[in-house]
Amino acid sequence: MRSFRVFQPASRLDAAAQQQGVVVVFYQNQFAMYDGSLLHDPDQALYFGDVSHRLPLGLVDGRACELIHLSDSLDMPGLSWHGLRTLVGQVDDQLFRLLGVAQQLNAWYQSHRFCGCCGEPMQPREEERAMECVRCERREYPKLAPCIIVLITRGSEILLARSPHFPPGFFSTLAGFIEPGESVEQCLHREVKEEVNLEVSNLEYLGSQSWPFPNSLMLGFHAEYAGGDIIPQEGEIEAAYWWSIDELPKIPPRGTISRWLIDCYLARQAGVEAPPVPS
Repeated sequence: MRSFRVFQPASRLDAAAQQQGVVVVFYQNQFAMYDGSLLHDPDQALYFGDVSHRLPLGLVDGRACELIHLSDSLDMPGLSWHGLRTLVGQVDDQLFRLLGVAQQLNAWYQSHRFCGCCGEPMQPREEERAMECVRCERREYPKLAPCIIVLITRGSEILLARSPHFPPGFFSTLAGFIEPGESVEQCLHREVKEEVNLEVSNLEYLGSQSWPFPNSLMLGFHAEYAGGDIIPQEGEIEAAYWWSIDELPKIPPRGTISRWLIDCYLARQAGVEAPPVPS
């Protein structure tokens, strides 16, 4: 699979550079893979189907990169389609970040085609990443939803839970959206109390990850158990248990911040260097 070293988001791309650049192709919430690559030459991508719209994404190793969204797709040998979730842990961090930006920007573009105030059409601004109403000049910028995600520890045990929609036997860390008026710390304490009825202390921020499902910014923490008995939140948490670090269930794949929080704690317990935060 074609890869690259650095992705730099940008809202404007030089027209000449676009002709020598690359594109990612999107249709019905899936990315096109052709002959094993998720990055395509612009001319080649036009054979995949009719184009609905194009959005600038940025630069990959200095080359212009765009999203091409198809209005219709064609079947052709060597062409397959892949949802972003199926690519978690299957592509490197830089490529996953690029595809995540593409998916988030496409969702933002499609949900802001018309003004929320006057109902008139909106169009992308050339000067910045924004949609602008052609009538009242209202501007809408891409939105992020900040979330906390936390690994709760108790000596050689960690708390992992599962939601009803998880695959059988799969467990993960706790997470939740920050509500208006909350600090990050207040959100963490509230979510832990709501989801598993526990109290925590010694909160430690480790790092963050953009999570494009659909537009989250995950703020990752470790926290120590301070008290309470596990009571799963009805409808949200199907089960939650303390797990020995030597006997863990199925956990999220590498490349996710949830797995990284777990791996960081395992590394500390083993006295080895922690892995880098995923992009």
